[in-house]
Amino acid sequence: MKENMNKFFNPLKEYWTNRSKKQKTVLVSGILLLLLMVSFATYFLTKENLVPLYSNLSPSETGQIKETLDSKGITSEISDGGKTISVPENVVDSLKVELAAEGIPNTGSIDYSFFSQNASFGMTDNEFNVMKLDAMQTEISNLIKGIDGINDANVMITLPSKGVFVSDEAGEASASIVLNTKPGYNFSESQIKGLYTLVAKSVPNLPTDNIVITNQNFEYFDLNSTTNNAGDTFTAQNNVKKQVEKDIQRQVQQMLGTLMGQNKVMVSVTADIDFTQENREENLVTPVDEENMKGIEVSAQNISETYTGGSAAAEGTPAAEDQADTTTTNTETTTSGSGDSEKIDNTINYEVNRIKKQIVESPYKIRDLGIQVMVEPPTADDPSSLSQDSVDDITNMLGTIVRTSIDKTETGTLSDADLQSKIAVSVQQFNGKTTASSETASTSIPWWVYAVGGVLLAVIGLLIFLFVRGRKKKAAEPEEEIISPVSIPDVNDEVESEGTLRRKQLEKMAKDKPEDFAKLLRTWITEE
Repeated sequence: MKENMNKFFNPLKEYWTNRSKKQKTVLVSGILLLLLMVSFATYFLTKENLVPLYSNLSPSETGQIKETLDSKGITSEISDGGKTISVPENVVDSLKVELAAEGIPNTGSIDYSFFSQNASFGMTDNEFNVMKLDAMQTEISNLIKGIDGINDANVMITLPSKGVFVSDEAGEASASIVLNTKPGYNFSESQIKGLYTLVAKSVPNLPTDNIVITNQNFEYFDLNSTTNNAGDTFTAQNNVKKQVEKDIQRQVQQMLGTLMGQNKVMVSVTADIDFTQENREENLVTPVDEENMKGIEVSAQNISETYTGGSAAAEGTPAAEDQADTTTTNTETTTSGSGDSEKIDNTINYEVNRIKKQIVESPYKIRDLGIQVMVEPPTADDPSSLSQDSVDDITNMLGTIVRTSIDKTETGTLSDADLQSKIAVSVQQFNGKTTASSETASTSIPWWVYAVGGVLLAVIGLLIFLFVRGRKKKAAEPEEEIISPVSIPDVNDEVESEGTLRRKQLEKMAKDKPEDFAKLLRTWITEE
């Protein structure tokens, strides 16, 4: 075993001895640098990435969460003055669900059940008022959360201080409410009015003028916006106009961007909206049989009179029964010289269609629409690289959008000349286009890991180069042969030496103990 170790370490020892002081310094420094880099890489690769689990916590809540995490054996870190606690990124989502199921952290809010659990005779008036105010805010917040479109609500109420004297007038309360609304949800006027009424009726002496309601995007919900004054009407109409233009612009941008490329198309849309709202009532009378312009026969009367005598016949028209509004009467009278007369009267009553309509027309009609499109050709500085057929296709697409969007009750079907006046397609280079810088794709391995790996490879390469260079230098050096004089001993003079004694002992061992001698020989052969 010792000889094997010597065979391994002797070449290293000989290599180290043959190095110069400068080479030894470089070699040792490289090894130390390599070990240092490996240590840093191991530390950063095995280090857990901590992300915030909860923020803006009270000290008691932070301590409660810290104790729970320690009992679960999860690494955690407290920062931001004890307000933020961070945990490993791979367990943050599961921890939120687990802690929420356990009721951690406590929100610190007080509801009305707090009084039944913690009321005591030692509570002062100030403590009671503070808890009462906090409970009122919590209950109002819970009521507001139940309204559709609201995720969360923070309520701050300020109550007036009571006067010292009975004659002092009580002040008015005020309330500030911040809503966390669902993205894209639009509240109706009735919902906004309901919010103001809910808060005003929940707090004594709180007029609606002292209530401010906003959302997380700093958009105010003003109760006065429900009144139909000129300013609010203009704002509402302008918002509708912008929304119509934005929807059409997004549609055209998406369609042409897919065809030409998103950064090669710019779209502008202008719309003229008719906000006239018409309420009218129509009373129409139409025949049942429109082809013959006749109604339905509901009654008929035939009267025939005959008179004989010398005097004149009776005059006048007999009255028919008034059974319908439309009446047709045919009268025939025949008179002879002898005083004989005959009268025939036919009356037919018709019924017609009576239609009563109450029409309320929509106040939002697109009266006119213009679309302006700028297209950059495939070769930016060569407009001819975009063929005329492609420009015609774009024009036809825009014409279809304009034709189907404009209201046709007044304008009728648009002609091709009218469409051309409402569409503009320009093909030119975009000189003012901002070039978005290409962001480096994020990878799971940080960049410094590659840097450390490159440095390590460089150090290893340097060490291999120095080792090979030393071997070549050693091989190139000529070996000095030391010729020692050969002494030939006299055969007659036999000198007892250590080798002679060993030889004699081996000969004696071979004669007396051949088995042990054979084992010794096998051992020597194995070692050689």
